[in-house]
This record gives sequence, C-alpha cells and structure tokens, in this order.
Amino acid sequence: MTALILNLRPTLELTEEQFFQICQNNSDLRLERTAQGELIIMPPTGWESGNRNIKLSARLEIWAEADNTGLGFDSSTAFVLPNGAIRSPDASWVRRERIEALNPDPAKFLPLAPDFAAELRSASDSLKILQQKMQEYIDCGVCLGWLIDPQNQQVEIYRLGQDVEVLESPTSLSGEDILPGFVLHLAGILN
Repeated sequence: MTALILNLRPTLELTEEQFFQICQNNSDLRLERTAQGELIIMPPTGWESGNRNIKLSARLEIWAEADNTGLGFDSSTAFVLPNGAIRSPDASWVRRERIEALNPDPAKFLPLAPDFAAELRSASDSLKILQQKMQEYIDCGVCLGWLIDPQNQQVEIYRLGQDVEVLESPTSLSGEDILPGFVLHLAGILN
C-alpha cells in the first residue's frame, strides 16, 4: 500500500483548524497536509517497520528524559511547519525553551518545526517522497534530520545549510550539537 494523496485545491482549502478536526474525527488514520494543500492519507506500516519505529522513538525518548533540555515526540505528533504543511515525523525532538516560549495548546498541533526529525522508510514508502519531505523539514528550520532506509542499508543525514550526507550501513548515528550526547545505535532499526 502506498500513501493516497488528495488534491483539494482549488475546490477546498482546509484551514489548520479544519484539518485538525478531520484528524480528530478520523483518529484511526494517519493524515498529513502538504504546503500545497494536498491531504495525504498514509497506510499503516507492517509489523517490522512498526517494531523498528518503536525502537527509534524509545531510544530518542530515553535520551531526552535524561538530558531534559527538550521533549521527544513519536509519529503521532503533528507539527505546523512555517510553509503551512502539517507533518508528522516518525521521531522528533524540540528544545523545551522553544515550546515554553510559545505556550501552545497541548491538545493542538505544535506550531513550529522540530529541532530534530527522523523518518524511517517502510516497505510502502517512496524514497524520493521521503527525501523531499526531509528537505522540506530542513527548509522549514529543522537543524538535523535522519532518513533511515533499511531497504538500502543507508542513512541520509540532513543538516541546516549543508549538503546531504549518505552513510552506508552505519552502526550508530551521532546527535551532534543538536542532540548533544545522543548516540542512536541502529541495531534492530537499520538491520
């Protein structure tokens, strides 16, 4: 199964609030909205991708709890990006001070780009679409992004203001100065 993309424009332009209500009314669906107003309906992943994703999220969260300078998020969290897209990375992290400065409604989508975002390619994901999504994150202010691709045994590292770096079969990834001290061991995630 691949994602379904509904082009709603020019017939309908969903506001952020309308999109939020659609998500609430269809809580069993994973939905995103592109900057162009397209509605993306993403299929559920297979069990192997689900297991890899929980490991990614859990490892990030364990570090975030110990570090305490920010909050980690799983794939059910939506971010309203500066370009108008509403996206849900597989795993993400935001500095606590940025969230506190906004004082956002905790029941709504977070109106900012995360500091860190990771996407884990599942069997149904198009690599090209994920690469575009990662570039969108960076263009919207994400400082560090990882595209983890088990099918090709690669990780693409996206950094603000830099070219994409491709690693072949790495065993771990560094959070660099964005996630200081965080090392993601890729056993069970990449292979």
